[in-house]
Amino acid sequence: MFSLNVPVPGQVDRLASELHPKLTRFERIRERHTLLAKRFDTALDDDADSLPRLRERLRPILRERRSGGSGIDLRVTGLDYFETPPRGPGPVVYLTVESPDLHALHRRLCESFGTVEGMEGEGYVPHVTLARGGRIADAADLVDRTEIEPVAWTANEVQIWDSRYREPAARIPLR
Repeated sequence: MFSLNVPVPGQVDRLASELHPKLTRFERIRERHTLLAKRFDTALDDDADSLPRLRERLRPILRERRSGGSGIDLRVTGLDYFETPPRGPGPVVYLTVESPDLHALHRRLCESFGTVEGMEGEGYVPHVTLARGGRIADAADLVDRTEIEPVAWTANEVQIWDSRYREPAARIPLR
């Protein structure tokens, strides 16, 4: 399965590393940090399992987006958690991301490729997952006791992520 992700800068990876000792009480700590823009699901769109067709369909959407600016402005602003995520064990502890640009792109992608129920559309919460599994009380305690310095950046590319191989299958510049 493919997804469209926004790469995170080194400052976000460093922030996640600084938080690592506080995440050891969770079952799984995420080592790779990405920001999901859109999942592609074959139940919603036949092109979702074809990298060449997916790239061709993304080009006009991203070109249209580029005419409004060169990149996607983003900002990590805090720490939060999902008690019961739509998939996988909870809680999920994450860095909150604010970005009107990313929300606009997400809406446009949902119009073109369909909306994954419970995760996208109105339910879309841009975030960078740090850890998952464990006790909700630990997640609530971590969020209540941890302040972070905001991190702002402009993403100049997006990546098509291949979950089968756990690596980027294509990079698409936004300039």
